[in-house]
Amino acid sequence: MNDLKIVTAGIVICNGRVLVAKRPRSSHGGFLWEFPGGKMELNEDPRACLKRELFEELDIGVKVGQILEVVYHRYDRYPVLLLGYRCELKEGTPRALECHEYRWVGKEELKGLPLPEADKPIRDKLLKARRLLVD
Repeated sequence: MNDLKIVTAGIVICNGRVLVAKRPRSSHGGFLWEFPGGKMELNEDPRACLKRELFEELDIGVKVGQILEVVYHRYDRYPVLLLGYRCELKEGTPRALECHEYRWVGKEELKGLPLPEADKPIRDKLLKARRLLVD
């Protein structure tokens, strides 16, 4: 049995669009789009993890808000518990530092993006929510 990985994801929404990042080709699930974030380190607070990951990956500072969705998914390599938090962009303009690229997407584009399985319930919740994203 592989150990459970606790992973954070930032749902950063600005002007009706959500921030997504494309995984590097060399990573597991390379070139899939995801809600940016990453694995928690030992004894790390989930919100601190998300702030660190978004700074490392995209060079942005965020205010981490409430959990939007919690997802458990069992990948072949290991199971993950994904904590998806609403975030407010506080400083910086995203730059692709540890991701292949990033985009701000509305509902229509979000529908068609290839995502890892664990991210799909977050996408579905965003698509069903009223007034969060534009078409």
